[in-house]
Amino acid sequence: MATKRVMLVAGNWKMNGLAAEGHALAQAVAAGAEGVGCELLVCPPAVLLSTAGAALSGSGVALGGQDCHPEESGAHTGDLSAEMLADAGSRFVIVGHSERRADHGESDALVRAKALAAHRAGLTTVICVGETEVERDAGRADAVVAGQIKGSLPEKATAADTVIAYEPVWAIGTGRTPTPDEVQAMHRHMRAIVSGSHGAEIARQIRLLYGGSVKPGNASELMALEDVDGALVGGASLVAADFLAIAGCCA
Repeated sequence: MATKRVMLVAGNWKMNGLAAEGHALAQAVAAGAEGVGCELLVCPPAVLLSTAGAALSGSGVALGGQDCHPEESGAHTGDLSAEMLADAGSRFVIVGHSERRADHGESDALVRAKALAAHRAGLTTVICVGETEVERDAGRADAVVAGQIKGSLPEKATAADTVIAYEPVWAIGTGRTPTPDEVQAMHRHMRAIVSGSHGAEIARQIRLLYGGSVKPGNASELMALEDVDGALVGGASLVAADFLAIAGCCA
């Protein structure tokens, strides 16, 4: 019998929003969260954690960071530790997002170190993996994603402290998405990789999210797939009605 996994819809606000906008958006998400049949997560820019957290208080919507430093403290100007995120009310943190990997040259080893730091601080990690268009066109998508999973997941990662998000880089913000068959095939492949590295039981339990131009119009089809356990939502998470509509597609 298949393990029942609780669906998760996570909103990555990226570098968007000032205080008033962030408060209003979080407030609107909180107001519409009741009765949604999945877990909701909002990841605002770090400067909005406090105001968004206040607006989400009591709603059941979780708060998360967008990145963290591997160290607990130290001379790391501009960085934030996982402990700081937890102290600000975060329960989750995104690590290894393709924009961090590309813009900041983050390696799998660094992503793993960040995930370990998050677990140290009691946070759940959303570890992102995904191939570029060049890699997919070269027939290397499966190998690239497998390598990222093996290199980025801590050895002792569990389904309780780790979520994996598949984000084909070529689909992020472009309006393009893989076909449902392609998404399901990749998620099945990811679960097999986790099974090989962490065991069949963790692979059955771990949540695999899809990220890459998720919208209300395609969310239902994507989240109905057997091995898709929710979504990592970018642009659509900046509109409360769209984000909640996506969450409403949870099976």
